Amino acid sequence: MVIAIGLEGSANKVGVGIRRDGEVLDNCRQTYISPPGEGFLPRETAQHHHEKIIGLVREALTVSAFPQMR
Repeated sequence: MVIAIGLEGSANKVGVGIRRDGEVLDNCRQTYISPPGEGFLPRETAQHHHEKIIGLVREALTVSAFPQMR
């Protein structure tokens, strides 16, 4: 059995994916929405990702262990 956990961060999204033997068990993510007209400022985007990542890891692990929670 091969289990892989992937963490991804981009300009406005942060996410966690978990796969087992090629099957996607969970792929949760959060999107940072900047104030109108400001675009994605690095500091604010990084703060958003920092605040969300632990919760996303917990969510992905929980859903992967208990698929009925989807």
